[in-house]
Amino acid sequence: MPEMVQQIALGEPTLALDDATDSAQEQFAALVRRQSRFVFRVAYSVLRNAHDADDIVQETFLKLYRRRAWKTIADERAFLARVAWRLAVERARAKPAGQGSAEHVSPQQTPEQEAIRANQDAMVQALVNALPEQLRLPLALSTVEELRSHEIAQIMGIPEGTVRSRIARARQLLREKLAVLMEGHHV
Repeated sequence: MPEMVQQIALGEPTLALDDATDSAQEQFAALVRRQSRFVFRVAYSVLRNAHDADDIVQETFLKLYRRRAWKTIADERAFLARVAWRLAVERARAKPAGQGSAEHVSPQQTPEQEAIRANQDAMVQALVNALPEQLRLPLALSTVEELRSHEIAQIMGIPEGTVRSRIARARQLLREKLAVLMEGHHV
């Protein structure tokens, strides 16, 4: 019996450590549950591909878990958005040009309507993708993620006024390009 008590006594620090580890894992799991959708939206706004965005979500949280960085972050949304955004940008740069995603369209449309819609979506996506990265990324974070300029400034590490001017410039360029395209289709 004394041997059993010693084993239990020796095992208690391990149990306490396991409890602390379990608590930390629960905290991390709560962070993932709380923010994974947001991280997905940030990645998707850059990549425009659900599968790649899912991969970025996993990479983001795996990187945080391995480095234990999630324990010390002050503003978790800004921190996670910045990590996900950087990973997504790296993935976008590594992806060969013209490799798009085949997102599914509503099954209630006819094949002709689906083709027209896919063509329009591809044209708009091509125009957005043709924007310089410094204009495209703030625009995507603003329109797709509906982030405010101060949040985008935090994520990108640039002044808020720069974010606003880049978004305005990106929208102006898109308007001009769409106008040229629309004139070309009516001629």
